[in-house]
Amino acid sequence: MRYLPLTDDDRRAMLARIGAASVDDLFRDVPPAAWTGPDGFDGLPPHATEMAVERQLSALAARNVAAGSVPSFLGAGAYRHHIPAAVDHLIQRGEFLTAYTPYQPEVSQGTLQYLFEFQTQVALITGMEVANASMYDAATGVAEAAAMACRITRRKHVLLSGGVHPHYRAVTESFLRYTDIETECLAPDPLGVEDLMGRVTAQTACVVVQNPDFYGNLADLSALAAECHAEGALLVVAVAEPVSLGLVTPPGAMGADIVVGEGHAIGSPLNFGGPGVGLFATRKKYVRHMPGRLAGETVDEEGRRGWVLTLSTREQHIRREKATSNICTNSGLIALAWTIHMTLLGEAGFTRLARLNHMKAVEMVEALERVPGLKVVPRHFFNEVMVRLPGQNAAGVVDALAERGVLAGVPLSRFYPTYPELADGLLLCATETTDTADIEALVSALTEVLR
Repeated sequence: MRYLPLTDDDRRAMLARIGAASVDDLFRDVPPAAWTGPDGFDGLPPHATEMAVERQLSALAARNVAAGSVPSFLGAGAYRHHIPAAVDHLIQRGEFLTAYTPYQPEVSQGTLQYLFEFQTQVALITGMEVANASMYDAATGVAEAAAMACRITRRKHVLLSGGVHPHYRAVTESFLRYTDIETECLAPDPLGVEDLMGRVTAQTACVVVQNPDFYGNLADLSALAAECHAEGALLVVAVAEPVSLGLVTPPGAMGADIVVGEGHAIGSPLNFGGPGVGLFATRKKYVRHMPGRLAGETVDEEGRRGWVLTLSTREQHIRREKATSNICTNSGLIALAWTIHMTLLGEAGFTRLARLNHMKAVEMVEALERVPGLKVVPRHFFNEVMVRLPGQNAAGVVDALAERGVLAGVPLSRFYPTYPELADGLLLCATETTDTADIEALVSALTEVLR
């Protein structure tokens, strides 16, 4: 018999303490169809051989449609890019792929060096002076940036634009909910940052925007940055598509004080939405307020170059009340994948990649403008646009196109189901992996469905 540490009395006592009637009661929020219905695990017997289970699960997995197997225009914060084979090969070397996360002081020189290179790359492309060794993802990065701004300004009001990714907004609200910080999220706004001008006050700690925003809009943030600084507030800029920084004016050049981003698009596949790697950069004067840890370059007593964990203002290393964050590590392996991919691209290659993405988006938009009953919303965009399908439910159109073998973007109703005015909104993205045949397939299928 297997060793089961809990007796029936133990289970009854635990269930009584948490107020659950039975073990099954713990799973009551899972829809029955998810585990017993035609799309669930129905058919698996209570006991089966390992081979039988693998066969059944493989059959279920085969029903997924991979983004690379059909024309795909998915985006909304998760972008498909070509990843050189060298990236996956190198990150799986034994020196890097380990079940153990290295901590100070036994962290290796190799790990510190690639973290230093990662930080340098992030600082350069964001136009900032210093970057940390990564966050978990962009959503937690935005929340940490808001808390950091409140520490710096000694204010308690955070204003989030309606153009910030809804996941980033939701995580920030959750992160700060039980603190004395007030978060104000403006209504979803596909028209850009105009909704923020004139809203910054002497009580505002920071304004959080995204560029390109959730709806694909590119904006010049210089005027907003000036307004924030005139009121003593900070400007936090989120970047969901890091490839855009190869072509667009970086946030630091427009006056941003903190830049956060989602870096998985460089070096990591979509992989069902994760894992991600959070980018976090700021101005040097704010470095001691920055969450996470910072690797620095130094020389030893013999003059040889080396690396050291310069700052690690987290609660494992200092008194909890002095910590700037409770983030306990960084996304080391994904940060390494980013660093390798960026190094392979180089500065010129990164710029060419960004230019190719924009060219593909322009090609897509020009083709979409031929579709009757469709309107492209953004005036300035990078590789993603919002389109409106007047009189149509965008989610239904996406389903209809999926049946025709085209993954036609992400409907806004998926993120904002309580905003009927956005029900006809659809996000479409083109990257360097999109070819002309994919775009023609999208236009043909849309024309047929909207007819």
